[in-house]
Amino acid sequence: MEVGSVVGLLGPSGAGKTTLFRALMGELRARSGQVFLRDEEVTNYPLWRRARAGMGYVPQTPSVLFDLTVRRNIRTFEAAARVAREPAERRAELVGLEQRMDVIAGELSGGERRRLELLRAVIARPTVLICDEPLTGVDPTGAAQIGRLLRSQAARGASVILADHRIREALPFCDEAVLLIDGRIEVVAPPEDFAEHSAVRERYLG
Repeated sequence: MEVGSVVGLLGPSGAGKTTLFRALMGELRARSGQVFLRDEEVTNYPLWRRARAGMGYVPQTPSVLFDLTVRRNIRTFEAAARVAREPAERRAELVGLEQRMDVIAGELSGGERRRLELLRAVIARPTVLICDEPLTGVDPTGAAQIGRLLRSQAARGASVILADHRIREALPFCDEAVLLIDGRIEVVAPPEDFAEHSAVRERYLG
């Protein structure tokens, strides 16, 4: 994929999207092939080392610290990423949580927690950002904020790849859309053409 682009990996449940992401991040060992982060081969790196090399990951499973406030989550994310502190409210503005700073993460709505998980990943300023279902539980306003956040990551030079079932919301902030069926790439198309592609309509949208 191109540096500074957002690619949507789309397809039905069971197509292999999450499996691919877990293999890219080192949670699963691929039976064949190699994984490169720009010019660096990371095939044999564990997840933590891939993260240190510049790979960011937002998995489907919850990854916030439920017992801490939004503010303390942000401070913990900064420490884990070894980045300089910034005003926590400024960080939270990126995902529309600046009014929720002192709320325990476990008391946030599902969509708010998802936005906090996105913030956790981008604080580390990854070179490649992989997002598995970033729009899960997010309302239309939150989806637009996430779209702007992912576009801003691409604008600073990150490569973003996401998988999501909500294609109407996801396609507008993608540069390219890919249809994955049974672990195989079937279609690669510009987002404005993706939904009208015959294979997409027949094998995905029905």
